[in-house]
Amino acid sequence: MMTDRKYNVLFLCTGNTARSILAEGILRKDGATRFNAYSAGSFPKGKVNPFAVKTLEAHGYPTTDYRSKSWDEYAGADAPRMDFIFTVCDNAAGETCPIWIGHPMTAHWGVEDPAAVEGTDIEKERAFATAFRHLRNRISVFINLPLEKIDALSLGQKLREIGRLEGASQGSTKGSMEKA
Repeated sequence: MMTDRKYNVLFLCTGNTARSILAEGILRKDGATRFNAYSAGSFPKGKVNPFAVKTLEAHGYPTTDYRSKSWDEYAGADAPRMDFIFTVCDNAAGETCPIWIGHPMTAHWGVEDPAAVEGTDIEKERAFATAFRHLRNRISVFINLPLEKIDALSLGQKLREIGRLEGASQGSTKGSMEKA
């Protein structure tokens, strides 16, 4: 039996300029009927990486209303209550996160940072395309989970398994934000 409830999902990274923005855009479109997508950073840089927007656009995903913002926006009493929080960079996974209202399910889905790639624009675009592909694969598996029918323990295990799919960064194979 399907529920009409929409789940709130927050993607975290350090700068909130690339991977978390990509993930927000992917879920915003692919999971629109079941999920509300958000992104934030522990130390936001204040602007979205233009290659993230270009990558979303190239794949037919929304490119408006993104901004680099602090995770503090989602930790307050007036913030949307998160059901799921995924770190997409190893640095954010290792940081002390705010206490999230409602104790959302968490997992680490780290992928290599495309914004760290130096070189030509083509090399940077390739890195962003790779990160996009890995995040879209994870999000595709996630949005197809039978969330209404799965117990919390099994769901937590599945979320961690998703984080170890192809393209997982080094930190994704180690421990993750268990206390988030």
